[in-house]
Amino acid sequence: MLQSFKLAIKAILSNKIRSILTMLGIIIGVAAVIILVSIVSGYMGQMVEQFEEMGVNKITIFCRNMNTRHIDDDDMYKFWDEHPEWLSGLSPTVTLSSAVIKSGSDNLDSTSITGVSEDYLDIQKYVMEEGRNLVYADMAGRSSVCVVGSYVANTFYGSADKAIEDTVKINGKPFSIVGVIETQDEDNFDEGGTDDFIWIPYTVATKMSRNGYINNFVMNSSDVAYTDDITTALKAKLLDVFKNDRLYNVMANSSVIKSLNESIGTLTAMLAGIAGISLLVAGIGVMNIMLVSVTERTREIGIRKALGARQGVIMQQFVIEAAVTSTIGGVFGIVIGALATKSIGAVMGITANPTVWAVLLSFGVSVAIGLIFGYLPAKNAAMLNPIDALRVD
Repeated sequence: MLQSFKLAIKAILSNKIRSILTMLGIIIGVAAVIILVSIVSGYMGQMVEQFEEMGVNKITIFCRNMNTRHIDDDDMYKFWDEHPEWLSGLSPTVTLSSAVIKSGSDNLDSTSITGVSEDYLDIQKYVMEEGRNLVYADMAGRSSVCVVGSYVANTFYGSADKAIEDTVKINGKPFSIVGVIETQDEDNFDEGGTDDFIWIPYTVATKMSRNGYINNFVMNSSDVAYTDDITTALKAKLLDVFKNDRLYNVMANSSVIKSLNESIGTLTAMLAGIAGISLLVAGIGVMNIMLVSVTERTREIGIRKALGARQGVIMQQFVIEAAVTSTIGGVFGIVIGALATKSIGAVMGITANPTVWAVLLSFGVSVAIGLIFGYLPAKNAAMLNPIDALRVD
């Protein structure tokens, strides 16, 4: 075995250009598998993280209320009372579109205005920077108070602490600022960004919207294990009210994440298969080069067989030579693939690291290619008649 390995190395070094060209297909194939799989995994993983940041336990309900069939906040809070062990937070959400926001002579055009309950802060997993959150008394008393994002506070008042107890007007109605939320996205700290929002009591927002019904709700399950039970019970309740499942939609983030992970697995497998085709082509190249090598070394094989070398030894030599060629190509492919993955990920703005399974799979396939595609040339070499081989010039 050791002697066969030494002969394989000697044969590779004696034909450097041909060996490099043979390895090139393996290198490209291995690198392609690693790059494609790792980039897709990194990109999709980033999407999953974004959903997780929104809250794995979050469940969103969208309704199309009508005069004869509708659901309101009392109905949803009744559902909570019926299943207290399932839920940890519930908030109606009422969006005021085309609202005009002013403070003194300054105004904002893209600020989102949402009517929410006191649970919305925890549901969104936000943190107060200054002041207090909305409370139940604000809902019950329809208080003209609000909680603002850090962009609003800094734009109008210069800082979060200066915004507290000041007044902002929404469609001409004055609201006292009672709290400021910590900055969520420093990279998108701009008008219309993540931190450009105002929360008011949903009871006030409902009246201001001149819409008699609340169409959207968001809730948190106390444990992600209850998500399926909650969505099933909610859908049954809504179907009983609306009689038509096209009039409502219940979306659980955990289900979306699960679907994303399944899609990631399928897409990754497809890309690995596509990239693997290049490895198959590279394997054919290895076989062709090994067949040429057998032809060139026919006389050498004849001499070795005449001196008593067995068929198994001859076959072993050429199989090992093909496997070594593929293995070296695989190693270079891993290095190039890892470096390229990091570089491409940086250019795309995502965190992309070579996945362990992609490295092991591509390397394992490259070695297997050497063994499989090296077998036919090795067998041809082993089956040569020593007398015929010695007659070759």
